[in-house]
Amino acid sequence: MRTWRLGVAFAAAALAFTAPLAGCSSSDTANVPTDVAVGTPANLERVDANTFTSVVAIPGITIIDVRTPGEFAQGHIDGAVNYNVEAPDFADQIMGLDPDGVYAVYCQSGNRSQVAVDQMASIGVNSIFELESGLTGWESAGFPVVS
Repeated sequence: MRTWRLGVAFAAAALAFTAPLAGCSSSDTANVPTDVAVGTPANLERVDANTFTSVVAIPGITIIDVRTPGEFAQGHIDGAVNYNVEAPDFADQIMGLDPDGVYAVYCQSGNRSQVAVDQMASIGVNSIFELESGLTGWESAGFPVVS
């Protein structure tokens, strides 16, 4: 467990140094919590698309798309898994998440992801980056989706 946290700490430090090089301003990286590496409870951060692209590049991050399976099939962020927040069994699905994991969550516009993040936090998932503008903002910023 300690080795994993050190690895995430290294990745978070790398993010802090490389995000400005990826076209983000220094104010963009101010939203990236450095204490995610130590698993501080209730560490929920809404971030813009530029920061989110750096976050999803960190090894070990689980990317969760909370849209419907149909929306997911039409296009999603590469590497994402689909947990439909509107499904009646969403709560059961997220019960299998590692509470010590680090997650990057998004939907289409940023509304459904707020619902999903609240439910994830309620079961003890503490390290979550949420894409504030959803897939719409991701694509508007010029980042790719896959089908």
